[in-house]
Amino acid sequence: MRLALFTETFLPKVDGVVNTLCHLLEHLGVRGHEAVLFAPEGGPAQFARTPVYGFPAVRFALYPELKLASPFADVRPILQRFKPDLIHVLNPVSLGLAGMWYALTHRIPLVASYHTDVPGFAERWGWGWINPVLWLFFRTLHNLAHLNLAPSRVTQRELQAHNFKRVRVWGRGVDTALFHPARRSREWRERLSGGEPRAPLLLYVGRLSVEKRVSWLRPLLDALPGVRLALVGDGPARAALEKLFAGTATTFTGYLRGEALASAYASADIFVFPAMNETLGNVVLEAMASGLPVVAPRSGGLLDHVTHGHNGLLFEPHEPDDLAANVAQLVRYPEHARRLGAAGRVHAEARRWDIVLDGLLEEYSAVLQRHARRQRAQRVRRIAPVFP
Repeated sequence: MRLALFTETFLPKVDGVVNTLCHLLEHLGVRGHEAVLFAPEGGPAQFARTPVYGFPAVRFALYPELKLASPFADVRPILQRFKPDLIHVLNPVSLGLAGMWYALTHRIPLVASYHTDVPGFAERWGWGWINPVLWLFFRTLHNLAHLNLAPSRVTQRELQAHNFKRVRVWGRGVDTALFHPARRSREWRERLSGGEPRAPLLLYVGRLSVEKRVSWLRPLLDALPGVRLALVGDGPARAALEKLFAGTATTFTGYLRGEALASAYASADIFVFPAMNETLGNVVLEAMASGLPVVAPRSGGLLDHVTHGHNGLLFEPHEPDDLAANVAQLVRYPEHARRLGAAGRVHAEARRWDIVLDGLLEEYSAVLQRHARRQRAQRVRRIAPVFP
């Protein structure tokens, strides 16, 4: 297959969309497919044998980490040379519209994937009044696609409830060789625990931004004396969080990648994830693959993976005290925590990236087959004799 991919975010930015896209590009090369990627400028010119075309972008005022390229970007010369069989737009907001327009005007099969719960974030930021407009905008775009992909069953049901059509689940995978309990390291445990490797160690991995509710972890350190916390990641809220956690047993590492990130996961005891508006949460699967019990809110795409009392614990999403109670339970009963972590590893092993991405390729093929059947039917109708 020849695939043209459009994304609103790419390297050097690090988030769940970028992580998923990087795995997809690597997998396409392994399976012998050709691809081109359109993204905001600033990233590499090539990734995993896929050419990356960057377009001028401006920072989004409400979230400066995000840069948006114009929906009127001239992508035609590249696409006319490449001649894609299918166009896939990820989280279409701005640049993705250029890809959608090209697909529709050139009758190329179009796939759109939904990754971010923007209406949920708007609600949390106090802008719930704009949600009807947001849902109308996203529904209008996605219903132009021949197939829409949601990252979890929960998100699929939510989109269908808002009248999104042709929605199927494209789950997320995890590198179970990289993220593995065997990566546990005394050196990393020393670093993450601030030199107290025997103390219970909590871990958060993800963006340091307001919507992730990392501030909810601050009271845990008062309620659980002796517990250490490591925050892996970066983002616009880092300075405020460093001030909030000043004087506590908290280590900020910034972004980690590859083996360093894998060792950080495996060297902790409990993964704590307070963010509520997650369509999936790739980091939860990485923590599970690393053998950690997960404490997460009872909401969103996380429910596809975290089963309360089996491989993690779920807290009521609007109750920070419930988060604290669940973490305290695992700190007090480390054997129970280890049992949950072992069950999480089993869950993750069935969700390797190669399995998940081969499923996506099957979805692409099905779209192409349906498109070919429609074209044949249209040709038949055009040449069929007209009888009185």
